[in-house]
Amino acid sequence: MNKKEVLEIKRRLTKDGCTFTRMCGCYVNSSKEMVVKINQNFLNLEEEEFYKYLEISKKVLSGTVGNNILTLPFPTDEEQPGGRQQFLLGLRQSELKNDDLLDRFYELIIENFDYVGNYLILLFHDNYDVMTKTSDNNKLDESEEVFEYLLCAICPVTLSKPGLGYREDENTIGLRVRDWVVGLPENGFVFPAFNDRSTDIHSIMYYCKNPKDPNAAFMEAGLGCESQRTATEKKNAFTDIVRSSFSDEEKADVALTDLTQAIKDYVDENTDETDSEAAPVVLDTQTFKALMSESGFEESVSEKIEKKLEEEFTDNPPEGEYLVDSKILAIGEQKRRERELREEVAELKQEVEEKTIALEDATLTSKTYDVIVRVKPEKVVEIKSDTIDGRKCLIIPMDEDEFLNVNGKNTTF
Repeated sequence: MNKKEVLEIKRRLTKDGCTFTRMCGCYVNSSKEMVVKINQNFLNLEEEEFYKYLEISKKVLSGTVGNNILTLPFPTDEEQPGGRQQFLLGLRQSELKNDDLLDRFYELIIENFDYVGNYLILLFHDNYDVMTKTSDNNKLDESEEVFEYLLCAICPVTLSKPGLGYREDENTIGLRVRDWVVGLPENGFVFPAFNDRSTDIHSIMYYCKNPKDPNAAFMEAGLGCESQRTATEKKNAFTDIVRSSFSDEEKADVALTDLTQAIKDYVDENTDETDSEAAPVVLDTQTFKALMSESGFEESVSEKIEKKLEEEFTDNPPEGEYLVDSKILAIGEQKRRERELREEVAELKQEVEEKTIALEDATLTSKTYDVIVRVKPEKVVEIKSDTIDGRKCLIIPMDEDEFLNVNGKNTTF
């Protein structure tokens, strides 16, 4: 599912646009026991409850496609009788009115969802009358198909924080009664996926709140799908590969910044901004090799990184946009500017030193004196003149730890 298709479903989840036919759920405690189950007509909910449940369902359709939202395909064996896809099709067909199927679904989640604590499994059934659209995205008054789907949200349930509050029954201020609060979903899915504005029973739209830990085990064991990595996971893997290929941390930072900038420029050059549905720019091995050469990588380092990238991404080359980390570019730009400023300061310092020496030389040559003596004021009274071996001399008393500076050079006698 692309961004437009996700938004098309999400925009319907409003008070007037929502058409959920039914909602059911199961509250699971930390011992993986089913505490309570709910099953009711969604449109009959009280208004406050309606909006709270609607907020939860909309969250499953939130975030970045490719990072928080992934399209997971079913392997062939899961589409056979007894497979997860076949089970979900049956659950959808029941419109959430078959208690036995619902209990099996809850058990499936509980067996495969690794979570420490209490949580609530929510499941919504909906029918979306997909309207035909013209090439300029205007809707026509005719339906292409009815998209019948299930939306699942798995929400953490946590104990509210302790605090003081007004106890109306006692007309006093006292400890607030703590209760269990349902939070926004950590994971969820939409089945079937809505691909090309049509029903795709061969895949699921999967949601994860934390793209650093999308729960790949649940994708595979719980939903029976082929797991996919999020953009964050791909970016972190790429960053680790580049950094680990350098023994010097500073060189690694510079190299990573240069390569990231090269990738960004390549993606920008090969992206058609006028086509929002254009395929993403994929980076294969040859492209990586060219970009590393462009960034000035040594051949031995480039070969090492190339080999690691092949092992990491195998037959699934990463999308270029997922590897561009704006923080790395910002930090790299800051460090580059700091290096430039240090170089400018060093050049100015050198220039000042050279001009100072030149000024001193010019001062010396412009005088008729053979010797110019600069001393601290307290030393002036100690200077005496005397005739030694028939020559007039200056006598300057010196302590053992003192030295003279003659024409810019420290001299001891």
